[in-house]
Amino acid sequence: MKLGTLRDLLRAEQWVKNGFLVLPAFFAGNILAPGVLPQVLLGMVAFSLVASSIYIVNDLRDAPADRLHPRKCKRPIAAGLVKPSFAIAVACVLAAIGLGSAFLLNTEFGLIALGYGLMNLAYSLYLKRWAILDVMIIALGFILRIHGGGALAEVPISMWLEILTFLLALFIAFGKRRDEVLVSNSSGNDARRSIQGYNLEMVNTSMALIASVTLVAYLMYTVSPEVMDRIGNTHVYYTAFFVLMGMLRYLQLALVKNRTGSPTRLVYEDWPLQAIIVGWLITFALILYAR
Repeated sequence: MKLGTLRDLLRAEQWVKNGFLVLPAFFAGNILAPGVLPQVLLGMVAFSLVASSIYIVNDLRDAPADRLHPRKCKRPIAAGLVKPSFAIAVACVLAAIGLGSAFLLNTEFGLIALGYGLMNLAYSLYLKRWAILDVMIIALGFILRIHGGGALAEVPISMWLEILTFLLALFIAFGKRRDEVLVSNSSGNDARRSIQGYNLEMVNTSMALIASVTLVAYLMYTVSPEVMDRIGNTHVYYTAFFVLMGMLRYLQLALVKNRTGSPTRLVYEDWPLQAIIVGWLITFALILYAR
């Protein structure tokens, strides 16, 4: 098997999502404490292996529908590049190594990784058929990621981090559903049952609503006396500039350029989005660590 085929089977580009495991330690201000960053990075590897095993199950389940999709038809299983029996074997090995490593790192983290795997297995096999529930489960997956990162770094997860993570993940998930609605409308094919529960007006309205709520929540977070006292800086609200820019850029990509089919690919390919994310990280890092 070619290395590129294996990479596509594992959906290695999606591993960037597991960067959310770093956020609890980053916001707690102890990412540079001895042993914390290596522990979190090892956790990201373990979590990525578990996630890849679920991606394989999902691709096996969706192979017939993927063959009708203009982009997903190139996935290794749908394209016939990988035999189902081999894919199942790879998924089992990845799940065993990923979960075993997660429990070795931290028992609580192992339980979170197991819960993530079971939830997404149910999602891949059945729950993603239901509109609204499907995007909620995607957002809950990111909540589990930050709790996993908190367990690895041994830091508590704040209410604000949970709320903002959930809202951001929901916003991006609706962007992906928008792309699927466009593909369904252009091809006349309802490749996924849940897409029948969406249309452009509903998705566009949902994205605008969630973007507004997310921005308000972020502004409330930045001016919260509790947050300012904990961080020791009253200028956290400066970072809201990058959050607003990022959401507007994503809306531009979705509504003007119709490019939200793969949110992770946007992170790799869209330089304005990359610049916004880096600017936000640098600004927040200066506020947190340059005291």
